[in-house]
Amino acid sequence: MPSRARLRVAAMILFLPVPRSASAQQPPADPRDVSTVEAILHTWYDVLNGPAGAPRQWRRDSTLYAPGATFVSVETRGGKVEATTFTPEQFRRAVNDDMVKNGFYETEIGFRIERFGNLAQVRSVYETRRAAGGPLMGRGVNYLLLYWDGARWWVTGATWQDEDGTSRLPASWVGKEERAP
Repeated sequence: MPSRARLRVAAMILFLPVPRSASAQQPPADPRDVSTVEAILHTWYDVLNGPAGAPRQWRRDSTLYAPGATFVSVETRGGKVEATTFTPEQFRRAVNDDMVKNGFYETEIGFRIERFGNLAQVRSVYETRRAAGGPLMGRGVNYLLLYWDGARWWVTGATWQDEDGTSRLPASWVGKEERAP
C-alpha cells in the first residue's frame, strides 16, 4: 500500500498545471480587439450586432476566448432559476439563425472593470434591439472574466441575465463607466 506522502506527490504531479499556449489553439486575433479590456469588451458586442440578413462575425468572435471558456445564461422561468451552460461555439450555433434572420443589436449602456494583476472582471450592462435604433427588446447584465497573458487579453468565461419581473438593473449602473484598480 502506498504511503500518504507518495499519494500526495502522485496527486501533485497528476494535477500540475500544464502550460499551454491559448494562441496556438485559436485563429489569430486582431491585436486591436484584444490589447485592452475595453477593446475586448467592444469586440464582444461588435461581433453580435447586425441587421437582418447580415452574417455575424463568428470567426472574429472565436479569437476572444481562452480554451475551455464557458458561457452561462441565467433566467427565471415559473419562479425557478435556470442556468444554461455553453461553450462559445455552442452559443454561436444556438443563436446564429435567429440573429441573421431577425437582426440583433446588443449595446453596452454601462460598465465596471475591476483589475488585479493579470486578472480582470467586467460588469457590462446592455440593452437589446432587433434593429439599430429600433424598439427596446430588453436589458440585462454580462459578467466577463479575463486574464492577460503578457501579450493580450483572453475571456475565460461569461455569465449573463436579462431583466425580468423580479430582477431589474440598478439605475446607478446605467450610463456609468467605472474602472477600479
